[in-house]
Amino acid sequence: MTLMETQVAIVGAGPAGLMLSHLLHQYGIHSAVVECRSREHCETRIRAGVLEQGTVDLLRRTGLAARLDREGMVHRGIRIGFGHRLHPIPLSDLTQDRAITVYGQHEVVKDMIAARVADGGEVIFDCANVSLRDCNGPHPTVCFDHGGESFALQANFIAGCDGFHGVCRSSIPEAVLQTFERHFPFAWLGVLAQAAPSSDELVYMSHQQGFALFSMRSPQVTRLYLQCKPDEDLTAWSDDRIWSELLLRFGNAEGWQPAQGPILQKSVAAMRSFVVEPMQHGRLFLAGDAAHIVPPTGAKGMNLAIADVAVLAACLNTFFRENSMRLLDRYSEICLRRVWQAQRFSCWMTLLLHPCATESPFEHRRRYAELEYLTSSRAAATSLAENYAGLPLEIPS
Repeated sequence: MTLMETQVAIVGAGPAGLMLSHLLHQYGIHSAVVECRSREHCETRIRAGVLEQGTVDLLRRTGLAARLDREGMVHRGIRIGFGHRLHPIPLSDLTQDRAITVYGQHEVVKDMIAARVADGGEVIFDCANVSLRDCNGPHPTVCFDHGGESFALQANFIAGCDGFHGVCRSSIPEAVLQTFERHFPFAWLGVLAQAAPSSDELVYMSHQQGFALFSMRSPQVTRLYLQCKPDEDLTAWSDDRIWSELLLRFGNAEGWQPAQGPILQKSVAAMRSFVVEPMQHGRLFLAGDAAHIVPPTGAKGMNLAIADVAVLAACLNTFFRENSMRLLDRYSEICLRRVWQAQRFSCWMTLLLHPCATESPFEHRRRYAELEYLTSSRAAATSLAENYAGLPLEIPS
């Protein structure tokens, strides 16, 4: 087995792991990233695409936003639809000019990988049999196979950025972690369509047939979602059926509808909330989906991951500068404040916009009244706008 050494071993080359490696490099801290998938997979996997203002600001401050500023689509509002009406929520007007930017997660990953390669960063793709060892000791180690050889990557700390199904969270003893989760009785059927977006704002539509969302990934590609059953059979959804259902749910008095085009991709995504506490154990620190999952309605997943590692990088910088654990010991506490605010907002928005098969007539009317209040009260709309555009990043020092 070949021994390697670094200051911070990072498991996972998604947005969290790559951003952490980039931030540590700017602090002068060496890291190595271990990823089980190929570079091509990481750069082409279609995921989230809505960036909060704070995420965009961080990408700009750290030199990662050149292509984002050229190609990202800045949105200063969203629309909430119900009762065949569309209601504008002017995010920027309500939040002192904060906005969201639509720029696909895979594009963010491409930019981050390019930056790490240009800086001589160590990112090892196509690793197999990844495991963790000695997380409580002074030299925690990531073991993995690559290119027919076995390696042991020894570090001062390990950052677990390997997602919900990764090995890092499961390396922490079950007795240490407290798990909080909620499963929703519906899912999203998501499609990518080769069609120019017909609106310059996202449209969230609550319809008696189910929720629908209009979004986009580029000036040529539209992203759309339909509420469906968690066990939905994709083969039962022809392109014609999908477009028919989308046009029905998006029906409105203004006559707006999404532009149609060939469907490039279909998938079903479960809706759940998940949090583990604490987000650290010994010298292992969890970030992003390894520690928490939010329902996608509030567009918080990637933004939370970026916020986690911004905190972690600052805490690690303090350790290597001062030889002090004073901030690292508080990493979980600091991150979880934001995580639970994001869970609160995402669950609220999900339950507000999605009718449920078991919803009583009372709950239906109450939910409708809440939608009317949200779209007629500046105070209520401001609360949505503040959370949707993103709460300020809390970076410790």
